[in-house]
Amino acid sequence: MPNRKGLIAGLIAGAGLAVLGLAGFALYGSGLVGGNGGVASGPCAASAPGLARVEAAARGDVAAMQAPKQAKPAPDIAFNGPDGTETSLAAMKGRLLLVNLWATWCAPCKAEMPALDRLQGALGGPDFAVVAINVDTRNLEKPPQWLKQAGIANLPFYADPGGRVLPVVQHHADSAGLPTTLLIDGAGCTIGVMKGPAEWSSPDGLALVRAALGRTS
Repeated sequence: MPNRKGLIAGLIAGAGLAVLGLAGFALYGSGLVGGNGGVASGPCAASAPGLARVEAAARGDVAAMQAPKQAKPAPDIAFNGPDGTETSLAAMKGRLLLVNLWATWCAPCKAEMPALDRLQGALGGPDFAVVAINVDTRNLEKPPQWLKQAGIANLPFYADPGGRVLPVVQHHADSAGLPTTLLIDGAGCTIGVMKGPAEWSSPDGLALVRAALGRTS
């Protein structure tokens, strides 16, 4: 009898291990749970190659560009377009976007604006755009006036006078200050975050954008 009881106990334990093994395969093998060497899944899985290119190209003047561990959907934000009507990031989906939040009361923001303007002039087109969103909520005539005085000619004027965009983007980027910049691919997925200013039109900045686009030159 003891031998029979031991045999039954062994069979039950073995069955339990088999069930656990199948459950583990269902979670890890399907990509639902991450692990070392796991395959990226979700709506931004196809953005992994671009994310890897950004991580490799983040050096020199743009070394502070942070590539997330996995690409994630960009925040769903709406703001005013150049004509004053509402637009959104979703409406711009299909090309690489460098989304920059700035304000006239932010000295580092204004200092990097000429470089962003030059970047747009150099690489802006059907595949890429700088989307610089002003987040001033008072003295709303001041931001466009400042852009004109600073000679910013290539950047369309986007604005969020209602103050909706700033908290959403800062939460998404885990950034408490300005400027904050997101690099968003054509699929609408964030593949890079910059906290603070950068020399965007430098050779390093241009190389970063070209790498995100998959261009060699």
